[in-house]
Amino acid sequence: MRRTTNFYVFVVYCLFVIETTHLTKRYGDKLAVDDLTVRVEPGLVTGFLGPNGAGKSTTMRLIMGLDHPTSGSAIVNGVPYAHLKSPLHEVGALLDAKAANAGRSARNHLRVMAATQGIPAKRVDELLEMTGLTSVANKSVGTFSLGMGQRLGIATALLGDPQTLILDEPVNGLDTEGILWVRNLVKQQAADGKTVFLSSHLMSEMELVADHLVILGRGRLLADKPMAEFITEFSGLSTRVASPQATAIADAARQAGFAVKPAEPGVILISAPSDQIGQMAASHGWILHELTPQHVSLEDAYMKLTEDAVEYKPANAKEVAA
Repeated sequence: MRRTTNFYVFVVYCLFVIETTHLTKRYGDKLAVDDLTVRVEPGLVTGFLGPNGAGKSTTMRLIMGLDHPTSGSAIVNGVPYAHLKSPLHEVGALLDAKAANAGRSARNHLRVMAATQGIPAKRVDELLEMTGLTSVANKSVGTFSLGMGQRLGIATALLGDPQTLILDEPVNGLDTEGILWVRNLVKQQAADGKTVFLSSHLMSEMELVADHLVILGRGRLLADKPMAEFITEFSGLSTRVASPQATAIADAARQAGFAVKPAEPGVILISAPSDQIGQMAASHGWILHELTPQHVSLEDAYMKLTEDAVEYKPANAKEVAA
């Protein structure tokens, strides 16, 4: 009996994924998505990153069946989105916060959406309260601020209590309290075993919320791996050293083959493990005021990975000055 139950859980678990296979989309001469194969698993918050024009929004639209691929496929919960029998119960999506009818109230917008899937009206009231929209529930959506529109879009995505969430820039326009609320929401959804696919330009926020990363550049897959593994891979080794003998330490480090960068007077960064620098200093009798291993942020690692994949680069300072 246990084997049968475990097999059933395994099969159900495998269904609740987002998969793209050699997914490609062209718009004329523009290759927006280029042979993308990824699998977004349940129980994790998967962050979807990439420079502007990398193909993130196009990929999400392809997954949701709003665009047709030039080649390849995208499935969600085991089938193309258009084949889902009860889409709101299976997939919740926020792709455009302005998609609601501007003339309807927030409550009526949610009630209309709920009625299409047989969702009870009390669920609408629950979500209005959950998203902080109860006080403006009877106001027309057209009067909403960007942040209020985002909250309504998230409420719409959650309407059918779906197993899969696809959220494109959900914290755009939200204040600090709203960002914290979204962070806790998506983490809880993943903890409940749901599939969460989330894009954001806020690297600091993504570092706090995402367990796994999918990164695009010019439509191609650049990385598909756990957050910690990605940061470690691109971090390299670096140690911050503060010492009255910083110049001597820098010279010795260079002679040993390590890269050295000045940080501030008396402080240098050395591309070597801190224990090795400590041993070098001890052998020479040098005084150390600081010996700190440096940890790279998600933003640092991301910028290093995507520096050659940015489509729209601003002119550098010299070009601007000219």
